[in-house]
Amino acid sequence: MGHPQGVVGPGEISAALKREFAEEAVDSSQKPRADTQELGKQLHKLCSQEHFEVYKGYAGDPRHTGNIWMDTEAVNYHDETGEVMDLLSLEAGDDAEKVRWVDINDKLKLYASHSQFLQLVAEKRGAHWSEHYPE
Repeated sequence: MGHPQGVVGPGEISAALKREFAEEAVDSSQKPRADTQELGKQLHKLCSQEHFEVYKGYAGDPRHTGNIWMDTEAVNYHDETGEVMDLLSLEAGDDAEKVRWVDINDKLKLYASHSQFLQLVAEKRGAHWSEHYPE
């Protein structure tokens, strides 16, 4: 299990986040132009909000070699009211097999460093992470 992700150039993070989410989580390639434009407006609204930079730098990834590695930038855009995300219909596209909302916790098996990133977001947002609560 993983998140929408893609390879980007320097300074392209915000545009890449919107593009990858649109391609992989709402299958924008299969939507009429008017729907794609509305989706673009909604994602712009979400990504224009203040965000939390979760991590930036080298991250563990099994695709790394002695000569090739990836720097990672993970950010969290939080839609507190649901104003944007409630309007989006999730649909797998591009190279995603399926997409859905899930409750997250420390037992969820994720790709590479993604679990660590989500734990940081849960801590920042005061959300639950561990299934084991103190007595």
